Amino acid sequence: MKTKNKIIICIIIFAILIGIVIFSIFNNNSEYMSFKDFYSEFENGKISDVFIKDDKLEFKIIDDNKTYYTENPNYDDFEKELLLNNVSIETSSTEDTLNIVFNLLLFAIIICFIILFAYKYYETNNKIFKIVKHTNVKFDDIAGMSNIKKDMKQIIDILNNPKKYKSQGIRQIKGIILEGPPGNGKTLFAKALAEEMNINFIATKGADFQSPVMSMGAQKIKQLFKKAKKHKPCIIFIDEFDSIGERRNYAGTGVDKENNRIVTAMLNEMDGFETGEGILVIGATNSIRSLDPALIRPGRFDLKYNIPNPDFETRVKLIDLYTKNKKLSEKINKQKLADSLENLSCSSIETLLNEATLEAMSENKETISIENIINASKKTNCRINLDKI
Repeated sequence: MKTKNKIIICIIIFAILIGIVIFSIFNNNSEYMSFKDFYSEFENGKISDVFIKDDKLEFKIIDDNKTYYTENPNYDDFEKELLLNNVSIETSSTEDTLNIVFNLLLFAIIICFIILFAYKYYETNNKIFKIVKHTNVKFDDIAGMSNIKKDMKQIIDILNNPKKYKSQGIRQIKGIILEGPPGNGKTLFAKALAEEMNINFIATKGADFQSPVMSMGAQKIKQLFKKAKKHKPCIIFIDEFDSIGERRNYAGTGVDKENNRIVTAMLNEMDGFETGEGILVIGATNSIRSLDPALIRPGRFDLKYNIPNPDFETRVKLIDLYTKNKKLSEKINKQKLADSLENLSCSSIETLLNEATLEAMSENKETISIENIINASKKTNCRINLDKI
């Protein structure tokens, strides 16, 4: 049974129990007796217990298991008279009963909120730390990065054949840091590595570990690694790694303390699994210098790769990739166009050519003109060097 269904059933059962309690308060199975008969029983010393309410009396008769009720006479010294005749009495009012009901309802509401919060927290974490069986991205789908791909193929062999390398004294790596400006395929590269290795993939980002509740970030780190161990072999990819792995600061502020807890939890988890266990952590950052030195030391994150903006050859491949369904005008020199896209990231080039293609389609053109590319550059703020086209 799904967790969501279990929680709904628990809430329904709890509501039914509260309803039963309230019903029992307002509906009892006492039998009516006239006050005259009650007083007669009282004079004969047969009344044992009396429960005094605003408008009625509930009482029991000695050697009788039934509960009776009658009118409340409300005359002076009535309670005193009962006590002097050794009758045990209790008093209550409608206000007391309403307070009981109110407290029960308040308690029920609080319990429901706690259950819903726990479910929401569980559901959110499940969505954040989603297991992907196949990313459907391979190295051939990524333009450039030839040197890194070559190194990764050897790492894949180490990860897939740990015993072979362990016999040679070579240990399996635990983590990889990918550094570079945004939009150059760090996430895509991690997905491709998981697909090439044919293992599970968990993608998350630093913002997923931020929480208004103190120590919750460290708890999420533990849950992430717990899930990865359950589904190993597995790659954990953490984007915006610098937002949770930045240098620890002992200034004493709440934000600093929470960051320190997250970094410490990350250190503990990285040290908590053995090499060869089938877990590889990949962190992506724009600046490796901002990361805590203890976190990125060898033995935790062994390898560091720089993913820069695409070089000339990669830009040519990107142009081919993003214009394969739409031809460039014969007036456009592909090499010169690639040269003009210097300093643009992979995602910026994709955005630029996508916008140029849309403009050409809106004009019913069969090819993309240089004017389309220039207009797309202005719209997308992807600056190109017009002098090189």
